[in-house]
Amino acid sequence: MLKQTKRLTLVEQVAEQIEDLITSGIWAVGSRVPPEPELMEQLQVSRNTLREAIRALTHAGLLKTRQGDGTYVCSSSALGPVLKKRIMRSKMLETLEVRQALEQEAVKLAALRRDEEDLVKITHCLEQCKLAINTQDPQTYAQWDIEFHQAVVSASHNDLLIELYDYISESLQHIVVELFEKADFKKYYFTHEQLLKAITERDSDKAVEIAHLFIQESQQHLTSDNTTGTGGQLHESIKQPDQTRG
Repeated sequence: MLKQTKRLTLVEQVAEQIEDLITSGIWAVGSRVPPEPELMEQLQVSRNTLREAIRALTHAGLLKTRQGDGTYVCSSSALGPVLKKRIMRSKMLETLEVRQALEQEAVKLAALRRDEEDLVKITHCLEQCKLAINTQDPQTYAQWDIEFHQAVVSASHNDLLIELYDYISESLQHIVVELFEKADFKKYYFTHEQLLKAITERDSDKAVEIAHLFIQESQQHLTSDNTTGTGGQLHESIKQPDQTRG
């Protein structure tokens, strides 16, 4: 049996309006929320009502209050904080599997939808990965490897997929560093290079095949207790990227 719908309280209405400003991007992540008097005037509500709405959004993880400094936007949607908390309770391999499941669909869409701007971003990230391998810098490699995959997912032009992937990827930098210490990342680089080639050529089947390959490689290194690898030490460096490219 259907139940009678409940009318939103004034606090809930104010919180909903503020959340709309955040999710629409009008209030960007990192930006400072307007002062209380300004918001009270715009919303035509009391200080207590406004503070209750701000408190609710702070609890949801969208806002953060800094003592003596004001209130700031810290997430673009309530989904982000919830996912982050859940990821913290997940095993490393589980998180990686979810990320990679999203990625397989993303590379297929990227091959079909990418534009020239997308290719420039992906190529730049891959070149930075190459430099990090040659200088044996796992932290920098982790940063650019994640940005490479985010650029690929962005090329899917599916906003929900991009948002989900970004939230999960934020928690994975330490995993990439751990993989760097176990594996020969020269091999990973060439797999990523093949993925870029498939996306450039709009070969979605090939892109999915390659994504599945580096997913298997990552899982093998995480689940194997006997991985000898090279400890991140490459016996030869990769050819430096052409500095004239963007």
